[in-house]
Amino acid sequence: MLEKAWNKQPVFDRVIPLSCYLEAERRPVMTDDQSPIDPRPKSWIDKIAQVFSDEPTDTKSLLELLRNAEQDQVLDSDALGIIEGALQVSSMQVRDIMIPRSQVVTVPADLSLCEIVERVTKASHSRFPVVGENVDNVMGILLAKDLLPLLLAENQDKFDIKDIVRPATFVPESKRLNVLLKEFRETRQHMAIVIDEYGSVCGAVTIEDVLEQIVGEIEDEFDVDDDSYIKKFDNQNFIVKALTPIDEFNQYFATDFNDQEFTTIGGLVLQQFGHIPERSESLTIGSFQITVLNADSRQIKLLKVNTNVLSSSDTAA
Repeated sequence: MLEKAWNKQPVFDRVIPLSCYLEAERRPVMTDDQSPIDPRPKSWIDKIAQVFSDEPTDTKSLLELLRNAEQDQVLDSDALGIIEGALQVSSMQVRDIMIPRSQVVTVPADLSLCEIVERVTKASHSRFPVVGENVDNVMGILLAKDLLPLLLAENQDKFDIKDIVRPATFVPESKRLNVLLKEFRETRQHMAIVIDEYGSVCGAVTIEDVLEQIVGEIEDEFDVDDDSYIKKFDNQNFIVKALTPIDEFNQYFATDFNDQEFTTIGGLVLQQFGHIPERSESLTIGSFQITVLNADSRQIKLLKVNTNVLSSSDTAA
């Protein structure tokens, strides 16, 4: 009878040891987060109870508790990574993740519609700061999709980019990422212009940059499937993983890069740069223009390979 009654108890009631029940005789209430003292090996129920019974006093102790839960297989690694990212975001500033001023792709306001379309197509982004005389004179944000109706318009000579730009959001480089994310959600903005203490533009940041700090890299149309290294984007552009073996790159593009010193295309590109490049940095290797699509402080992750240089040289020849 006692065993049946015990099995009918809620899960967290069953993990409280008998000693706690005895002690409860002189206490008005026994809360679920009290730490049981049980010399027996912990079952999975005990492990769950332990997560809720400990009371971390700071972020460090909280992370330690969560990592112990992951080691005990109470929490999976993906969930732990998201929690760690969310905690990390609250201590990071915009300057830690922003796209530097030199790497921001801008659209000068005096360009023609055809020139703007050409720049937007080449950059393959969805949002662009529109600038006046210089980068510090940001007039607004251009959404690539807003160009589509104009391309179908009959009279394109009357085009004025000021008619389609959207208001720009400016944030200080010292702003906390968790605060920025909240503002992005409230204003439904996806990009902000980062300014320094003197009001000069020092970079740009997007909502995707913030979210990637929490959930990791967000895949988009440029990302390559896990089971392949190279993805054809159009007739002249290819998305290539930095970990692509050089011999496979050679076979795909009919090249003969040496794989004695470096085994991956990322290693070759890194050697050519001479430093760990940032996103949107580009260079020419052989007959290819290579642009960094994704990289962190330690390694290159994703590249865009443009073969137009090869086509141009062939035409010139």
